[in-house]
Amino acid sequence: MAAGKGKLKINNSEKRTAYLLVAPALILILVISIYPVLQSFYFSLFDLRLNDPQKADVHLSYNVDLEQYFYYYPFLIEDLKKEAQTAKGAEKTYIKQIIQRLESLDQNIRKDTKDNYQQVKKIEEDFETPSTSLSVVKINDETAKSFQKTIKEVNQQLKQITSLKNKKEVIGLANGLKGVIFEPNYIGFHHYAEQLKSGRMWSSLWNTVFFTIVSVLIEFVLGLAIALLINKAFFGRGLIRATVLIPWAIPTAVSALMWKFLYDGQYGIVAKFFSKIGLVDNMSTLLSSKAGAMFSVILSDVWKTTPYIALLLLAGLQVIPKSLYEAASIDGASKWKQFTSITLPSLKLSILVALLFRTLDAFRVFDLIYVLTGGGPANSTETISILAYKEMFSQTNFGAGSALSVIVFICVAVISIIFVKVLGSDLLPEGSKK
Repeated sequence: MAAGKGKLKINNSEKRTAYLLVAPALILILVISIYPVLQSFYFSLFDLRLNDPQKADVHLSYNVDLEQYFYYYPFLIEDLKKEAQTAKGAEKTYIKQIIQRLESLDQNIRKDTKDNYQQVKKIEEDFETPSTSLSVVKINDETAKSFQKTIKEVNQQLKQITSLKNKKEVIGLANGLKGVIFEPNYIGFHHYAEQLKSGRMWSSLWNTVFFTIVSVLIEFVLGLAIALLINKAFFGRGLIRATVLIPWAIPTAVSALMWKFLYDGQYGIVAKFFSKIGLVDNMSTLLSSKAGAMFSVILSDVWKTTPYIALLLLAGLQVIPKSLYEAASIDGASKWKQFTSITLPSLKLSILVALLFRTLDAFRVFDLIYVLTGGGPANSTETISILAYKEMFSQTNFGAGSALSVIVFICVAVISIIFVKVLGSDLLPEGSKK
């Protein structure tokens, strides 16, 4: 009994040591893989748009851009004071009241921004550009709302004054102050709600799922056939193995460009061959029609990545003991029976790894389709990764693009869980399941 307790203590100690040794690697994996996802999720909660200066950064509260403020305010006050000197009667009083309101706003801005106000003002006077961290300053919500309301009213009042000599310039400076205040751009889960209602997002998701299922299924069947073939002993086997891996070794962008020339509607060899055998009506159909474009990207992907699956399955075939096949032959088992009873069960782990890696890679496909079709024609080959790229970089809508990136991550995580549950349930030893 004492010996059993001692053994238990040793096992617990070994487990703790093992966890401590693995902990740094787990932490590193979490930092590398999870942090970008968390950052994307954080950005997806904001209306981030690089083409809009007021939404180019995260703003949880009202901010004032002092650089822009000093670009308009001093000149507006100076012009209004000049106009007040030449104006007469009620309009002169009107202009002075506007000046007083603007100066009162300036006092509030000065109070909220403190030292930043003087620093940015000095930098502007020296004809230099202040840093964003210095010029964009958080201000009180009441000050910001009062500023927006007052500037709007001032613009309306200035348009009504007829005696202004430089009316266009004064109104232009007053309009410029409208963009000085940055409103909070936190919108919560608005992007996710919009994407879930978007027909384009669901269409791109369907394109992704269809591409993934069809391409991976074909690649698995062909890869298994190739692996079984090159696993046999025959003359020139080494050369055949090296030749099979050439498509996989070619960079994806280069491969896509190569296939784009082969699919060309005027000079493409593959397009001409398919047209000759009657697979397509004419050469231009491959990249100009919806069905033809999807067929083209799937064929290109199958050509490139089938060797990858073949390589993984070949590694699994190499470790199956030949004695199992010899015993099965002695018992009278046919080749098909040996394949279903010995080869496939023994390849279960290799199949899980091959299908999991290829499915995840196919679901995240970007470069092949982007180079080959750009997602066209009419978004028929646009995958969710390409849609996220277009939202984020082409339309500079980082908030919506980040939301799509998170959706991709969720889909990839679900796929991984399904594969591990369905195909990997019997891979763990019985003791580890308890």
